[in-house]
Amino acid sequence: MEDISKFSKDAQLFYDKAFNRNIGILTEEEQKKLKKMRIAIAGAGAVGGLHLINLVRVGIGCFTIADMDSYDIENFQRQQGAYIDTIGKNKSETMKNIALSINPHLNIKSFPGGISKDNIDEFLSDADILIDGIDFFSIDTRRMLFQKAREKNIYAITAGPLGFGSALLVFSPDGMSFDEYFDIREGMGEIEKLVAFGVGLAPAAIHMKYLNLESVSLKSKKGPSLVSACNLCSSFAVTEVLRILLNRKGVRSAPHYFQFDPYEQKYKKGYLLGANKHPWQMIKRWFLLKRFLKGK
Repeated sequence: MEDISKFSKDAQLFYDKAFNRNIGILTEEEQKKLKKMRIAIAGAGAVGGLHLINLVRVGIGCFTIADMDSYDIENFQRQQGAYIDTIGKNKSETMKNIALSINPHLNIKSFPGGISKDNIDEFLSDADILIDGIDFFSIDTRRMLFQKAREKNIYAITAGPLGFGSALLVFSPDGMSFDEYFDIREGMGEIEKLVAFGVGLAPAAIHMKYLNLESVSLKSKKGPSLVSACNLCSSFAVTEVLRILLNRKGVRSAPHYFQFDPYEQKYKKGYLLGANKHPWQMIKRWFLLKRFLKGK
């Protein structure tokens, strides 16, 4: 075993040694580029925590993370930083420490108070890409994040756990906006916004064949989530981060969509003409809104 002290002192020596197994899939020049990139991750829980750790391990050198929540026992079944000794601790600060235990030379900024109108510009400062890892039900904060990223000419990625699988959407700063894609407008009720987000996230709706809707409550903001699906979300998001940062071919932004469900063994991708205003999308939104407004 090599003397770890020399790696803790020499950042370049550490980086070259720690991430050399990426070479062959990434080029040496690409790996050097990643060291200088900054990723802003909104949310440090189930998917956000995994995004952070996996991006640290591919060699991203700079991060900005935010989460105002703290760990509780109900987080144990899916969240990266949830342990007995982290109960009650802030998620953003905990994940920052875990990330630094992997790469002590990271440039990482934490916002333990979460994201607000007052600090969103600072949160996105110098970010190359925004990744959405906030709670499904925080729709207004999510809209604010995507709008601000667009204003700052930053790509924004969202990947949501759906049953056993995941769905991915990429928003280009010069493409369709978040609100335009999901057809969310001022004056809509919160449940109507959440239904629009859920339907638009996964137009293929593969997971609906087995998902028990009785377990979902938009009013109490509760829903099921599996750790395997969260891991898949991160695989999707990390791949797209690398594709965008390294200028590789194949970036397809909204209204392109992607969904993979290993349980159903199906992968769906497509171009959603009209986005969430597509007739089938409107029918699904109407049906679910009617169901949830009745309290079912």
